[in-house]
Amino acid sequence: MEDIEIARNAKLKNINEITSKLGIPEDEVEPYGKYKAKISINYLKQFEDRKNGKLILVTAINPTPLGEGKTTTSIGLSDGLNRINKKSVLVLREPSLGPVFGIKGGATGGGHSQVAPMEDINLHFTGDIHAITSANNLLSAMIDNHIFQGNELGFDKVVWKRCVDLNDRALRKVEIGLSGEKNMSPREDSFDITVASEIMAIFCLATSIKDLKRRLGNIIVGYTKESKPITCHDLKAEGSLTVLLKDALNPNIVQTLENNPAIIHGGPFANIAHGCNSILATKMALKLGDYVVTEAGFGADLGAEKFLDIKCRNLGKSPDAVVIVATLRALKYHGGVAKEDVNVKNTEAIKEGIHNLLKHVENIRKYGLNPIVAINKFTSDTEEELDVLKKLLEGKVEYSLLENWAKGGEGAIDLAEKVVNICEKEKDFKPIYELSGSIREKIETIAKEIYGATGITYSEQAIYDLEKIEKLAKNMPVCIAKTQYSFSDDPKNLLCEEPFNINVTSIEIKNGAEFIVVKAGKIMTMPGLPKNPAAEKIDIDENGNIIGIF
Repeated sequence: MEDIEIARNAKLKNINEITSKLGIPEDEVEPYGKYKAKISINYLKQFEDRKNGKLILVTAINPTPLGEGKTTTSIGLSDGLNRINKKSVLVLREPSLGPVFGIKGGATGGGHSQVAPMEDINLHFTGDIHAITSANNLLSAMIDNHIFQGNELGFDKVVWKRCVDLNDRALRKVEIGLSGEKNMSPREDSFDITVASEIMAIFCLATSIKDLKRRLGNIIVGYTKESKPITCHDLKAEGSLTVLLKDALNPNIVQTLENNPAIIHGGPFANIAHGCNSILATKMALKLGDYVVTEAGFGADLGAEKFLDIKCRNLGKSPDAVVIVATLRALKYHGGVAKEDVNVKNTEAIKEGIHNLLKHVENIRKYGLNPIVAINKFTSDTEEELDVLKKLLEGKVEYSLLENWAKGGEGAIDLAEKVVNICEKEKDFKPIYELSGSIREKIETIAKEIYGATGITYSEQAIYDLEKIEKLAKNMPVCIAKTQYSFSDDPKNLLCEEPFNINVTSIEIKNGAEFIVVKAGKIMTMPGLPKNPAAEKIDIDENGNIIGIF
């Protein structure tokens, strides 16, 4: 049975039953139909002194085009914890329409470990990402209107980009202002995908409406001839942007197929942004549950690193356990097997691919945290291959075999029990770098310690950017944008056996998000569609049922 059929046949409960199970008063909940709702952020103030639950971070080895099931694992683990009578709340990111209609399809889990209503979550949901798109583009309109009306602030260069939440490579570079109107100044512009925009990052890192407005006002949108930064506050735009985002800032709550609570809020990519759900959603879950399961995008070199070095600094809490998801298929792929052959038995490739997994294990330990490997089992896996993997992990890291895709929470009970034990162990969390270091030092630390690079090379543009930003940015973390498929910045260099450098092409200050984006390799902030996008298979039948989202 396909994921969408499983989801459609599930018996969902009215969202009020889910929120009441968490003890949330009705007047703090705004339903969006029967099965989804928003929780007022004002509710957080009522239990600020309540003790936080345990935080469990789910990450993975470097992803493959096949998918490793990180979200599926997160959902299964939360269901598994509830099955062993632990009050668990799941916290995830909102799916972007880009991958839904692009290469990936849906992002709400799979099999019997899904969040629902899956079609709503994968499409417009409660409109949060649309609100972020509108706020972003209102700021663009105000910039160009200001220039048209006389340019009192003295814009010489505009650095703020427009955005849309779709994969559209034709918008990577555009010409605007071509109407020929008097005072209209044509210029080159470009679009980011919404989930890579600074407003998405701000949205996910803000701790209140007041903090959101402050951060929005601090966005640098351009520079004068004297290289003086011009901000959103200079344009008097932060108030209007905050108004567009005020409802979106309230976290969304839905349910798993086993009727357990799932908070889904915010959706930055991890390869080109910081890859974590909102601070507000995580804080709310930590007050509502005894165990909180969350995930960070792509592999641990991207999402987990940014979670630990960026989000934890803002959240004020570090994970009590870290789950690293791996599959036999992914290990074979990282061991040099072609995508079309990963379902064929190959124990030697597993022995090669294990190096990728163990590097991620080593990296998590560098933060003073305790990892466990979750082996996401597929029907193509053989017992011989599983035995080889278990022997490779024995004595190196604790592991658990997962079967929640087929069995739901029952198939994740072993992982749940082991995670509970890990949460009671001592930890000595410490970010991988100090904020007081230089931008170069932070980049070098991540590249060498987390990626395993030999060194860093900087383009002329990156050196120019660095000199300008060093004068503006003090004590900010860095957010490296690179390919998700490899520890290197080359998506084809899977084995990373030869010494490699990280090639920095440009650097940008995100003054509102309060971090610095470092672009490496050929990374794009506006993805393109594949040759055969998922959009070709998505349809709706005569009864109004959506088909093709997987």
